[in-house]
Amino acid sequence: MSALKLERGASSHSAYDLRDYHAAGEERHTLAVIVDNEAGALARVIGLFSGRGYNIDSLTVAEVDHTGHRSRITLVTRGTPAVIEQIKAQLGRIVPVHEVHDLTVEGPSVERELGLFKVSGGGDKRVEALRISDIFRAKVVDSTLESFVFEITGTPEKLDAFADLMRPLGLAEVARTGVAALSRGR
Repeated sequence: MSALKLERGASSHSAYDLRDYHAAGEERHTLAVIVDNEAGALARVIGLFSGRGYNIDSLTVAEVDHTGHRSRITLVTRGTPAVIEQIKAQLGRIVPVHEVHDLTVEGPSVERELGLFKVSGGGDKRVEALRISDIFRAKVVDSTLESFVFEITGTPEKLDAFADLMRPLGLAEVARTGVAALSRGR
């Protein structure tokens, strides 16, 4: 796999934020959707988005209730308040969907994302990459004479900032899990 051609200034943030959403009055919302863990459930949820031209910035799915066969889909999307309400209403009408929660408006929530960053380079750039990784509390999970692979967990903004600092040091590849989120408190 070839190295990514990531140019400084190509985007002020990650690939999730290439458009200026504020200009259109759009807001970022994190939705948690509880569905039956069955074949086609995810496809129906995703089909709602693609069929209506909505975009998904981040998507994570995992079974959360083995005995009840339920999965949690956490997705991040953007839209005007009216569009977000329409998305929630349409999600609630899909057959395998049991619950739809808008974590953005339901109160405080915690969001985290895991990222793996490969940084290639030598000499002073390697030392600087290690120094920056220490500041961000990133772990070195692989090391060769030519590169490091860093693992970092945090908010999407933290991962964006880490990528921005690693770009001039030889950022070669990035893999991100997408946002996992839970509401705080009871």
